[in-house]
Amino acid sequence: MKPAPEDLERYRDKRAPGATPEPFESTRVTGGSVFVIHHHSARQLHYDLRLEVDGSLWSWAVPKGPSPDPADKRLAVHVEPHPVDYAWFEGLIPEGNYGAGAMIVWDRGHWVALEDPKEGLVKGKLLFELRGFKLHGRWTLVRTGKKPDSKTWLLIKERDHWVGRIPEPPMDSVLSGLTVDELKRGADPAARLAAKLRRARAPRRDFDFRKLRPMLCKIGEPFSRKGWVFEAKYDGYRVLAARDGAEVRLSTRKGRDIAANFPELAEAVAALPYRRFLLDGELAVAGADGLPSFARLQQRAQLKRTFDVERAAVALPATYYAFDLLGFDEFDLRGLPLLKRKEWLRELLPSLGPLRYVDHIPTRGKAAFEQAVALGLEGLVAKRDDSAYAAGERSPNWIKLPALKTCDFAIVGYVPRGTNDFASLLLATPGEGGWVYVGRAGTGVDAGARAKLTARLQAIERADAACEVTPVVADVNWVEPALVVTVRYKEFTRAGHLRQPAILRFRQGMTAADLKPAQIGGRLPEPAAVAAPAPRERVILSNEDKVFWPGEGITKGD
Repeated sequence: MKPAPEDLERYRDKRAPGATPEPFESTRVTGGSVFVIHHHSARQLHYDLRLEVDGSLWSWAVPKGPSPDPADKRLAVHVEPHPVDYAWFEGLIPEGNYGAGAMIVWDRGHWVALEDPKEGLVKGKLLFELRGFKLHGRWTLVRTGKKPDSKTWLLIKERDHWVGRIPEPPMDSVLSGLTVDELKRGADPAARLAAKLRRARAPRRDFDFRKLRPMLCKIGEPFSRKGWVFEAKYDGYRVLAARDGAEVRLSTRKGRDIAANFPELAEAVAALPYRRFLLDGELAVAGADGLPSFARLQQRAQLKRTFDVERAAVALPATYYAFDLLGFDEFDLRGLPLLKRKEWLRELLPSLGPLRYVDHIPTRGKAAFEQAVALGLEGLVAKRDDSAYAAGERSPNWIKLPALKTCDFAIVGYVPRGTNDFASLLLATPGEGGWVYVGRAGTGVDAGARAKLTARLQAIERADAACEVTPVVADVNWVEPALVVTVRYKEFTRAGHLRQPAILRFRQGMTAADLKPAQIGGRLPEPAAVAAPAPRERVILSNEDKVFWPGEGITKGD
């Protein structure tokens, strides 16, 4: 057996172009790390595991599917490699074609080879890690036949911290939300949902998805109250996700379409089996701990080249956390109660995948807030359970409850109050071009600490400001950015200033040179414009089997 089955001739020989919707080429740029598990209803119902290596998907048919139990070894039959684009294929293979039947993307994600996969294919053992929506952790493929070209392998879950922690995965597709049986029998979830909307007397009203602006929140304190529900707040972009026929848009608060920046989400929206809908939600990128990561989202947002974006879509994928359904088909749902909209939203989305339903907790907002803080989330959003959707308005029916945060900042100035006290400190954080002003803080420390800090500030005064301060503050004594204080605050405003700051302590033994830039959520810029991809040319070869180098057996096709 070749250590790297690079060509796709065996795959193409079994299929006729135009007779099947399956892809015939590998056109996607993924960075060589995508994996997919298909659920395939062919002559026999089975699963297919595919790992990307050297521009193709090494494939194994797994009759019973993967098991999270290390003691449960599953048969895996090695089959021909598939094009990388097959990782995105889901649909019906027509009768009369090889593998005829329904096929869904049961799981997909990023895989990591823990040993050289080419050597492993020769030796008969592949050790790897899966980072999917349903499967996680270390796995092994072991060849059981004695001959090196044996097709019989076993798929085994390795013992790691994921054992016993992976719940029974749902059976629907991570893209369409359909099970393989629903796809096979032609189920129509759009008609089912439309019937429910008619029974609810949802108004039929056409409106332009592209012109809508999201409903905004007031700021408040944690509370518990009947008639309210509480949702997790994610650190990301507020995005309206829309599909209107073949058109898919991911619109920011300013109305800019960022579908080109996050193609994995645009494709997921397009894969839902519904012609027209409008979702509201938050776009985020997870960190190593599984929680939304501001830094990783910034990394994605700065990518401009299509090549880099396509690679990051696999290695650093985004998730869309949907919390509202505003329109479906010809129905305008904005005036209906929130809980009804969320009920229909849950039905529209897959159980797991790049599009996630945001669940809620009724009434018990204070307990939910404490749990959110313990998990490291941004806080909660409280919503009246019967509220309508007020597009473009900052409504008291939606209240953002941000978690308190702490961060260290340099002091760049102070507003004096007498000879041994200050009214407020002017604070800054390191930026790319120097210091960045983040606002003022004055409360939180006792009189003795204030007097000592004021004396130290008086000793390092300077004539001008170390950074631009906007808006202008009167009666400021400017200082060298050397001393550091820890500040507790709610969040950053859209202008990049601290909201409700309080000084916790003066940092002894720490200087401004030790500071790292603060994550100023209000200053997250909209994603960069992605350059249009250059057209891909396909080279058509005649007589691919013609031998050019007889000694090495290399053909024109090679």
